[in-house]
Amino acid sequence: MKLTKHAHACVTLEKDDTRLVIDPGAFTPDAAEAVSRAHAVLITHEHFDHFDQKLVAAALEARPELQVYGTAAVATALGKNSRVHAVAAGDTLTVGSLTATVHGHRHALIHADIPCPDNVGYLVDDGALYHPGDAYFVPDAPVHTLLLPTSGPWTKLGEAADFVRAVKPERVIQIHELMLSDLGQQSTANLLGENGLTGTPISRLEPGTTVQL
Repeated sequence: MKLTKHAHACVTLEKDDTRLVIDPGAFTPDAAEAVSRAHAVLITHEHFDHFDQKLVAAALEARPELQVYGTAAVATALGKNSRVHAVAAGDTLTVGSLTATVHGHRHALIHADIPCPDNVGYLVDDGALYHPGDAYFVPDAPVHTLLLPTSGPWTKLGEAADFVRAVKPERVIQIHELMLSDLGQQSTANLLGENGLTGTPISRLEPGTTVQL
């Protein structure tokens, strides 16, 4: 399986002739292009930086073969459509050559005064990759590559380190890093990476970079 990193929390996954896009949000400049070539879109939660509602709705209208999976709130926002599927923890979805299991329930706490929406993570291709959305939920399954959120109002480096230790991936790739400067990204990688708190290699991929998992 190949992964292409887009800006912020969005990634494209490809295996054989199947292409999935996870979390094409408003902070991802090439989200529309990525979605235009996808067989399915997976959304972790309804926040605009993960779910560009207008973009996804337009793609559904333009492409009758496109499937969309997300939380109940995401499905409601897109309206009644047989190609929009509400998913929750414990569900399994299959698109072409790729299968994903759904994990977790809630967005990480930002502040007691700010409601936490539902948030799900996707474990793809028998544990080859885990995208947690905006949460540090640990799936009860092995994970080869963990996509690790490293910036945002809910993130905390100490909790991120404990998350990596609990998941025990072979590899970590930074996502949700847009709010960090270059220095901040490097410092975070040093703190959380192979020579830091987790002992696990952490990669910083520029948007547009494709790697084999």
